[in-house]
Amino acid sequence: MRLMRVGRPGRERPVLAAPDGRHHDLSSVTDDIDGTFLAALAERPGLVPPAADLPEVDLTGQRVGPPVARPSAVLCIGQNYAAHAAESGAEPPERPILFYKSPNTVVGPYDDVLIPRGGEKTDWEVELAVVIGRRAAYLDSPEEALGHVAGYAVSNDVSERAFQLEVSGGQWSKGKSCATFNPLGPVLVTADEAGDPQGLRLRSWVNGEPRQDSVTADMIFSVGEIVHHLSQYLVLEPGDVINTGTPQGVALSGRFPYLGDGDVMEMEITGLGRQRSVCRPA
Repeated sequence: MRLMRVGRPGRERPVLAAPDGRHHDLSSVTDDIDGTFLAALAERPGLVPPAADLPEVDLTGQRVGPPVARPSAVLCIGQNYAAHAAESGAEPPERPILFYKSPNTVVGPYDDVLIPRGGEKTDWEVELAVVIGRRAAYLDSPEEALGHVAGYAVSNDVSERAFQLEVSGGQWSKGKSCATFNPLGPVLVTADEAGDPQGLRLRSWVNGEPRQDSVTADMIFSVGEIVHHLSQYLVLEPGDVINTGTPQGVALSGRFPYLGDGDVMEMEITGLGRQRSVCRPA
């Protein structure tokens, strides 16, 4: 299934995106695409009826929101592609690096991204987002961990590098948690439809010019390994979002300018759709 949320911020309604390109209202099934719904879907795979049994909706002129409502946590894995670690001046990590973004950074896939006051080095990062569907704690294996994944989405882990590295005090979250710093979507593709999460192509563009182009097979730690590892240290709840790391090709490399007012970021992952965000001053 391909799940969406459509409407004004805080007033989105749940939508099913059908294979034929039509969209159908899910309001009769759930009030929202949130942790409660994803947990119920994990227990009852037939919870959502066929698209033909749901009212069709026209999305023309409507805002597309993030495909998951109010995640209780946004967890991020740093330097999970060896080439990105190298362009950041670091050695590939021996175990997953974890940092947090504030959950209220999550915005829609076409919403503006606000360059923060005092920001000088705002950067883009296309990432595969993992959305949790079952509560996960002390999982036994990466294989078991994949059974706790509801689905996947395109994520942009926007970063203000000056805040992240120069005034961070040793932690990265200052540079990761500015308002609008996590465009997500346009759709949440359930795990059964997305297929192998290590077989996806990630790409990004700025003002139409290519920036990143890689595959999730190049991750140092796979999706299963990440979810299994995190479950040893914290409890993952349905609806939680995990950003799994970005490949090489960001401004931090020194090869490209940082973002400014009016710049356009586009992110795409095979089968998960494409997002487009315009940068504006906060």
